[in-house]
Amino acid sequence: MNHTHADNERRELLEQIRAIEFMTIDLNLYLNTHPNDRRALNEYNYYTRQLQALRKEYEMRYGPLTNFGYSLSQYPWAWINEPWPWEEDHYMEGC
Repeated sequence: MNHTHADNERRELLEQIRAIEFMTIDLNLYLNTHPNDRRALNEYNYYTRQLQALRKEYEMRYGPLTNFGYSLSQYPWAWINEPWPWEEDHYMEGC
């Protein structure tokens, strides 16, 4: 395998990851306003599983990656529930 072929494989894998990341981000945003859309939630979880597998493959071959799509979600979409993760300390002070 020559160096150019290896670079192309890495680039192709990274392009697949970026495309699926875009889908998970897009579905994440949609689910924030449509938390009871089971079809969208199923798609989010499907693409998140694919993304996790591709990231694992990439990281084993080329090194670490970070971004959205690490966690699956149960029904209904719960990310929109308060308190937000960064508000938790403030929320606890008021109790």
